[in-house]
Amino acid sequence: MSAAPASPSERPHVPVLLRPLLEAVAPVAGVWLDGTFGAGGYARGLLEAGAAKVIGVDRDPSVFEMAKAWAGDYGDRLELVEGRFSKLDEYGQNLDGIVLDLGVSSMQLDQAERGFSFMRDGPLDMRMSRSGPSAADIVNEADEKTLADILFHYGEERASRRIARTILAERAKAPIETTLRLASIVEGCLPRAKPGQSHPATRTFQAIRIAVNEEYEELAAGLEAAERALKPGGQFAVVTFHSIEDRIVKRFLQLRSGKGGQGSRHAPVAEPEPKRFELVTRRAVGPDDEELQINPRARSAKLRVARRTDAPAGPVDRAALGMPRLPEKGSR
Repeated sequence: MSAAPASPSERPHVPVLLRPLLEAVAPVAGVWLDGTFGAGGYARGLLEAGAAKVIGVDRDPSVFEMAKAWAGDYGDRLELVEGRFSKLDEYGQNLDGIVLDLGVSSMQLDQAERGFSFMRDGPLDMRMSRSGPSAADIVNEADEKTLADILFHYGEERASRRIARTILAERAKAPIETTLRLASIVEGCLPRAKPGQSHPATRTFQAIRIAVNEEYEELAAGLEAAERALKPGGQFAVVTFHSIEDRIVKRFLQLRSGKGGQGSRHAPVAEPEPKRFELVTRRAVGPDDEELQINPRARSAKLRVARRTDAPAGPVDRAALGMPRLPEKGSR
């Protein structure tokens, strides 16, 4: 008799693009920081590839409970820190490498009680750190314009106004407190998805999750913190899962490697900034066919790698990164 299929919580959590990442940063040595520890796949991969030590950082305390089953195998080579990657330079300095995986952990998606997934019914939460305002707070308390702006700017949802208007009408009947109710409301606003298309609620859930966790501000601050924390020659690897994140990372690395363009020809010639990174991957690296067969979640993933120079760290122009920003209150 064949074995029963594994439940979501029993399936292995496969780190995305780990093989090309390790190839790009080889030889792996010294002290690394994994700023998005999650299930620990990158940290374990780095340790097994030759890192002397990995500092694993995550804002979700539950991931460290799950890591107890194997973390002790590495002794003091693995240090776990509850924190945000926007402050990663407070957890390590003169690092040989940093890796960030910006996707939502499959563990979090699999846990209905976390409220990240529209595929499982659970409380509308989405907080990575389990503190602060939840997704339910935003959905039930934001005014129509703010909600529409979140959906449009953070999720690139073209039907943002229609969805926001419907959410307000539905919450007037009863508070929207579960993932499946929100997904059903959004689904009712949009055309039925064709085969192969993503679920109609995908962009809405992405946008609200980003707003709850302030993900774009965290990302910009994390990029700056990585620049401060890496030693000359240190490697910086970032895996993204959607176009806005990848655009921010791409522009940051272009600007910091002196490849950000010259700006308007009508503007005064600006003093060139020192090159703080050298690009290791000239273009984003995606999954190959072998990885897609093993891990379909990798389909939208992109890897970018750069190497730190000895130029001093400095502030970055956030506007130049193309970060989405919500319009000011009262603006049209």
